[in-house]
Order: sequence, then structure tokens, then C-alpha cells
Amino acid sequence: MVISTINEDHYLIIWPMATKDFNYKGHRNSYTELNQPYFWTITVNHWQYLLEIERHKMIIIDSLQWLCHQQLIKVYGYVIMPNHIHLLWNQLKMNGKEFPKNSFEKFTAKCMIRNMQLYHNDDLRNYIVSACDRRFNIWQQDPLAVLMYSREIALQKLNYIHNNPLQAHWALSATSEAYRFSSANFYETGIDEFGILTHYVDFF
Repeated sequence: MVISTINEDHYLIIWPMATKDFNYKGHRNSYTELNQPYFWTITVNHWQYLLEIERHKMIIIDSLQWLCHQQLIKVYGYVIMPNHIHLLWNQLKMNGKEFPKNSFEKFTAKCMIRNMQLYHNDDLRNYIVSACDRRFNIWQQDPLAVLMYSREIALQKLNYIHNNPLQAHWALSATSEAYRFSSANFYETGIDEFGILTHYVDFF
């Protein structure tokens, strides 16, 4: 799937699928500001396939739904992969004293730990850390945050997100819109199964 747009001169622009040249070089930046759109990537600790479990995917969805319904975030695009998540989103306001991204990390980690204690207790040993404030660490520190400063860049990242499940080393779906845990079908059909999406043109 490739998203297209009309530029200011009314010419149709087709944005290609992500290629092997699409990467991030230099310092990894996790800093974000409110009311700014970011391409945001968070990874499971040690790149483990914790998100292969559908119950864990739904924990991610539940958290995004709550944050959206509280008007703390807007989500323009997303994909939940086996060991990482890509979001194109905007954090609108603080959740008390913390950024929505921190609320997201804490809630999802707590729920996945509880789920593993109930159903996959042996897996918990993979997330044990030596820290004074926690016993387990679900997420790697310092998620990647890339500021989206134009519609063109946002579309490039959105196409990257949607085509991620199609990459040869994943092969999670035959088409981007057929992958359930992604915003691709929303942009193809207008159907938002989980009620968390805002079309990117509402911002850009």
C-alpha cells in the first residue's frame, strides 16, 4: 500500500514504499514536546518477541484508546510488530505530571507483566533487571522520536509504518491493509476498528 496526496499545485504525488535506504543515522533522540507530531518507535527489551501474543497487542490498543479518549494524544498512524511499535502521533497535554508517552510505557509494561505472571510466568525471567525502582523492564530505554516537520516527511513515515509487516524478514501479511494491528486499513477503507485514529491531513 502506498499513500498519495495532492500538492499545492494540485499535482498527484505518489510516495513509494520504504526501501533499504530508509534508516536513521546519528544520535538517537527520545526527546518530545507537546503539540508536535512525531514518528515514535519503542522496542521490547532485548528485542524479544513479546508482542507476538495477541493479548499483549490488545494491551497496546487499550492504552492508546484510553489516551485518545482522554484527549491526551492523537494517533495518525501505527503498527504493532512482534518486538516493537511505530507510532505517528501527537501528545496534546500532560497526564498529570507526566507525558502521555510515559503513561503509555508504564501502563503497558504493568499489564504485560501481570499477563505473563498469569499465563507465561517462565517468560518473565527474560525481563529481570537489577534496578532499585523495578524488578522487570519491558521496554528498552530511550525510544526513538523523530519530529515530523512537513506533510511529505509524515507521508514517508506513514508508508514506512504500513509496509513494515510486509518486509521479507517479517512477512506478517500479504498486504498492508490485511494486517490487523496497523492503521493501513483505515487509510485504505476509512474503517477504524479500534477507534483511535485521526487522519494525518487533520494536522498537516
